[in-house]
Amino acid sequence: MIQDTFKLFVGNKKALVGLTIFLIFLIIAIFAPIIAPYEIRQSSDEDGQFPMRAEPGGKHLLGTSHAGYDIFSRLIHGTRLTLMVGIITGTISTFVALTVGLLSGYLGGRADDFLSFINNIFLVIPSLPLIIVIASYITMRGIMPIILVLSLTGWAWGARVIRSQVMSMREREFVQVAEVLGESTLVIIFREILPNIISLVMVTFFTSTMAAVIGQATLEFIGLGNMAAVTWGTMLYWAQNNAALLYGAWWWFLPPGLFIGMLGASFALMNFAIDEISNPKIRKR
Repeated sequence: MIQDTFKLFVGNKKALVGLTIFLIFLIIAIFAPIIAPYEIRQSSDEDGQFPMRAEPGGKHLLGTSHAGYDIFSRLIHGTRLTLMVGIITGTISTFVALTVGLLSGYLGGRADDFLSFINNIFLVIPSLPLIIVIASYITMRGIMPIILVLSLTGWAWGARVIRSQVMSMREREFVQVAEVLGESTLVIIFREILPNIISLVMVTFFTSTMAAVIGQATLEFIGLGNMAAVTWGTMLYWAQNNAALLYGAWWWFLPPGLFIGMLGASFALMNFAIDEISNPKIRKR
């Protein structure tokens, strides 16, 4: 079943476009030191110091920053950390959502009441203010605190959707047959239920990863991240902090903004593709 879903996914046009965009970003992240013409904090070469606030052109494809750093190089290097935070956070959030959703939906009873209570708390509280409050109280600066904060606040929606699907699937005949045959809870969950919700798990991962990239950029834009790190979010922070709009330096903020939008679009396209694959009515259109 998983192999059939994968074949349908790769054969879908939206999925192919979204996957291609994502793979391009992944290649950029892996080979950033080779692709980028300069180091992250390099502001000079054999010809001397780089000019500050230089417009795009010549040796600097996207110009230079207020400190003389090459914008294109920082954009390429920033892809690595941005993608790392997004993928790790998406993986953690999906794992927590899947665990809570499976246990809550299948076990029911007190376990469902308790897990649903915790889930509802995170769903009721607005995510962005919660992220900002938690991040502001964390004294440690770096990538890991951002991953932990975004993971802590990013699992609830996925858990609720998975729970609903599992509760519906629990009443299916093949699950009831497995229960009658005396199969253990873990065997039923992992062998009977999980393979049938793999598309939902993929949607949860793509959505969580996209939300993590946007959440990271938001935190860093308002100064709650590690400003010494080079990510798309910190590039936007320094652009805003050094009056890029006032100087008309569009090359400071437009490239990272476009990259965030393109990465988000790739995940959205893959989500649309999964909807088409899992819903025959949409697929026929």
